[in-house]
Amino acid sequence: MAVSADGFIAGLGNDVSAFPNTEQVVKDYLARLSTYKTVLMGRATYEFGYSFGLKPGENPYPNAASYVISQNIDLPKDATVAVCSGLNDAWLTELRNSSPSTVYLCGGGILATSLLKLGHLQGLRLKRAPIILGSGIPLFAPFQQQLKLKLTYQTDYGDGYLFQEFDVLT
Repeated sequence: MAVSADGFIAGLGNDVSAFPNTEQVVKDYLARLSTYKTVLMGRATYEFGYSFGLKPGENPYPNAASYVISQNIDLPKDATVAVCSGLNDAWLTELRNSSPSTVYLCGGGILATSLLKLGHLQGLRLKRAPIILGSGIPLFAPFQQQLKLKLTYQTDYGDGYLFQEFDVLT
């Protein structure tokens, strides 16, 4: 996920225009994206795609099985994304075990926090941008748990832009 220096994945009104999109950052992101075969996203993240031309029910990641986690999204019967109305340990374990790749969490501080609380957030891959948004959508929804991370990989793109991978320690 792209994240500002103050911990936001989008500004007010879901504005992501402040995030720099340098050629190498985009190239590396697309290379990582091509490795994912399973994608989880919340309703708000999925519907955010509508403003970029995504049609309801369409899979924004056609090379991956995509799941929208929502209790109230209304999609056409011929949708190419699956809807899961709630998260539980058994379903998440089966999804992770059956996925041919790492499961990609696409956006969503609420969904990330839900996965964290269920013990299913095992790592973070962050594109840390040298910007301060001040408000907007946080990387995580509020939670009462301390989280320890171990940095396992880092790329410095210069000008303060970093890609970092962390293991979540339990």
